[in-house]
Amino acid sequence: MKPHLSFPLKSLCVCVSDSSVSFPQAEIDAAVQLLLKLKVEYKQVTGQDYKAGCLPSESSVAPSNGPAADQDTVDPWNVSTTSAKGVDYDKLIVRFGSSKIDQELVDRIEKVSGQKPHRFLRRGIFFSHRDMHQVLDACEKQKSFYLYTGRGPSSEAMHVGHLIPFIFTKWLQDVFDIPLVIQLTDDEKYLWKDLTIEDCHRFAVENAKDIIACGFDVNKTFIFSDLDYMGASPEFYRNVVKIEKHVTFNQVKGIFGFTDSDSRGRNMMITSLPSRLFGNRKDIQCLIPCAIDQDPYFRMTRDVAPRIGYPKPALLHSTFFPALQGAQTKMSASDANSSIFLTDTPKQIKNKINKYAFSGGKDTVEEHRKYGGNPDVDVSFMYLTFFLDDDEQLEKIRQDYVSGALLTGELKKILIETLQPMIAQHQERRKQVTDETVKQFMTPRPLNFKL
Repeated sequence: MKPHLSFPLKSLCVCVSDSSVSFPQAEIDAAVQLLLKLKVEYKQVTGQDYKAGCLPSESSVAPSNGPAADQDTVDPWNVSTTSAKGVDYDKLIVRFGSSKIDQELVDRIEKVSGQKPHRFLRRGIFFSHRDMHQVLDACEKQKSFYLYTGRGPSSEAMHVGHLIPFIFTKWLQDVFDIPLVIQLTDDEKYLWKDLTIEDCHRFAVENAKDIIACGFDVNKTFIFSDLDYMGASPEFYRNVVKIEKHVTFNQVKGIFGFTDSDSRGRNMMITSLPSRLFGNRKDIQCLIPCAIDQDPYFRMTRDVAPRIGYPKPALLHSTFFPALQGAQTKMSASDANSSIFLTDTPKQIKNKINKYAFSGGKDTVEEHRKYGGNPDVDVSFMYLTFFLDDDEQLEKIRQDYVSGALLTGELKKILIETLQPMIAQHQERRKQVTDETVKQFMTPRPLNFKL
């Protein structure tokens, strides 16, 4: 992976150093100044001094996920932007060094899977990837792969935004008929949040019930808690040690922005998170669907994997699910008024949307009829892009809102009538998940799939 620079540095070095080519002195001086400027930019992007002919390691690219003055804040713990439209994902692709999911890739996924692409792919909700073409290459050669995703259990109740990676992962499991590993990072939440270790583990079990209620196949899905599994699996710990040997503290500081005041536990946890990706088999590709703020973990993993004999995991990145108050930040479980929880009643859902959902409409009915609304900043419309499956219906709603034919209150009503039955159905499925069901999913065992 190469850093994004405003000029190809290697080409510039060749031009300046080639003694067989004659340049006016003014041009040489300008080139030297540009070279020095680019070396500074290179170090800012990679965290390394430039060396001719040497590319930076993948984990060093975009070492800080924190923003420059004009950038959005996107890291595993914080997401914010000043734009009412939300994070600029095109800029984020450049900043993180990933690749855009274009129509060609969507069409190829449809061809290989034999299924209509999920609405998250059709609408650009999953918008970025690393090495997805390699996964599809393997599929075309009748080679299997497996899925990995996770959840950091910081609260007993999950919100609708937490469902996004699991809804999509469920679709991938179904259409490709592949196994899945889900990691519950309760140790991470203990280290980062003001929570007891007992609460973190309890939240993991409760969150597992919501995840299971998404409909995963118990014969092809393994869910584990770090607090349980780390001590019970020698293989897991061996992989942690292998990764720790190949990751320096400077890399961790560069990727995650840690300082000397961060606890030792946080640094150790960073290497345990990707460890479950590496089992005994070294010939099976892993595909990770996740929100793009989790990419730094797997950027490090991709850098380490070849050094310990494993293929780099591929990734599919999603956009963020906005808070009710607007797309400047993502929905948070710590703010009840920013979120629609999976435990909310129909009345609570209705009240939250009517009271808190940011509107792209005008101040008066007359103005709205005349000028129309802005769906690009309207939270109710954003939510419908996630949960309304009918493309034609969604487009009609968008056109009616832009034209002024559809009022903000009417748009909110459509969202309410979409979410209420969806969440009620989820709650019914969750009631069927017993402690014994959870135990089945969380017991280490061979999974049923064909290699």
